[in-house]
Amino acid sequence: MKTQLREILKSAILPGALAGLVGGIVFGLALYKLGALSMIAQLVGGSTGKVGIVVHLIIAAIIGSGFGLLIWHQRAGIGETLFWGLTYGTLWWFLGPLTLMPLFLKGTLGWDLAFVQSAFPSLLGHLFYGVSTALAFVLIKRDRMAEEPSFGSVIRGLLAGVLSAWFLGSMLNAQGQLSAFAAMMNSESQLVAWITLFIIGALAGLGFVLLYPRSTDTSGAGLIRGTVYGFLWWAIGALTLLPLIGGTGLAWSLDEARHGFAFLPGFLLFGALLALLYQWLDVLVRLLLSDEIGEREDEGIGTLGLRALGRGALAGIVGGLIFTLVMIQVGFLPTVASLIGAQSAFTGFIVHLVISILIGASYGILFRKQSQDLGSALGWGVSYGFFWWILGPLTLLPILLGATPEWTVEIATKYLASLIGHLSYGAALGIIFYIMETRFSPWWVSQHHAQAARMGRRNAQALTSAPALWAFVVVIALIVPIVLGK
Repeated sequence: MKTQLREILKSAILPGALAGLVGGIVFGLALYKLGALSMIAQLVGGSTGKVGIVVHLIIAAIIGSGFGLLIWHQRAGIGETLFWGLTYGTLWWFLGPLTLMPLFLKGTLGWDLAFVQSAFPSLLGHLFYGVSTALAFVLIKRDRMAEEPSFGSVIRGLLAGVLSAWFLGSMLNAQGQLSAFAAMMNSESQLVAWITLFIIGALAGLGFVLLYPRSTDTSGAGLIRGTVYGFLWWAIGALTLLPLIGGTGLAWSLDEARHGFAFLPGFLLFGALLALLYQWLDVLVRLLLSDEIGEREDEGIGTLGLRALGRGALAGIVGGLIFTLVMIQVGFLPTVASLIGAQSAFTGFIVHLVISILIGASYGILFRKQSQDLGSALGWGVSYGFFWWILGPLTLLPILLGATPEWTVEIATKYLASLIGHLSYGAALGIIFYIMETRFSPWWVSQHHAQAARMGRRNAQALTSAPALWAFVVVIALIVPIVLGK
């Protein structure tokens, strides 16, 4: 027992506390810039920034030790640790500034919209704390350092990043937002904006390679991982580094986030595309150069694909029917009907079901064998539903109607009810697909063997950052109404 406690102290608590101090220093610099250290000093009856920074660092070390305990048994790797840190920082935003701190200082909870909006800068600070703590933990615990990326991985990462940056720049340019992007750096030149975007793309691509030297899981898991990665680059780039370079300081206020709202969906799609391209380029290389043989229980690629398509399509119908309830309430079906030049709600319902089937089929292909239980099915499904809210009504819908996408606060507010519908659709899609997938295994594989293989995949998935990704996508979905709310 003492040996185990000593091992926990040595391998988790102490490294976590040291990493938490590093994260606390990074967060503390932001608090200093925002003038918020004196508020932290009030926790011990003080009022000065010096007292505040001491209290802040003590709290950061304690929380960091908790992070060390959290990921002690998780799979080693920079990427997995980083995404757990991102989610852990967000968790402490809920527990700290929104719950424990107002309860201690005022005897009330800060869960109302106005208080949450006022704490938006603190959310970004906690994100940076989580990321910094995770990276510091990796450096302290050398066993979590990933293998060195190959030259081919670096090239694929750079290519994926630059192409994704070109996509982001094209979308912003179509909306007339490139000038606003350049303005963050105190410039009016679109050339400066393009150069900056390509630099961000290259850095993001290289960063993703360092996190994941080899592609992992399926394209679906990579898509969600990339979406979260894009959010991180929105916080790092659009709200932090670029304004600092431009001399305007941190753009962490709610008004500044609203003013540059177009960059949020843009960077989410940027990250998703980067991860997908990186995954697909790696698959292409292995397909051309590798002679690996699949597992014995696998059917042929064509059979697996057709089954996944069919299950996804059927699950999409169920999700689409649930989504229809939201569409009826907000009167959105005629808008869907206008995609084919009609106006009736019934036509809109048919078109909506067709779209639901297509999205469901894509889910089946992207997330095959990723759902090992109802929890993971719900996590992947809700995450995919949120992604389609960004890609669907905010991006593809106006394009299909012959207009230009407008990633503005007004348009996003207009489709806020659709966000609830997409999350509900994704939840139903993920659960129904999981139920259908688990009820079938090839005839030559016994039920016992199939169940054992599924349990093995579930245990392996629990050791990755997948649960952290699901939780953080829900956080992003909650952040959107916070930013849009008045």
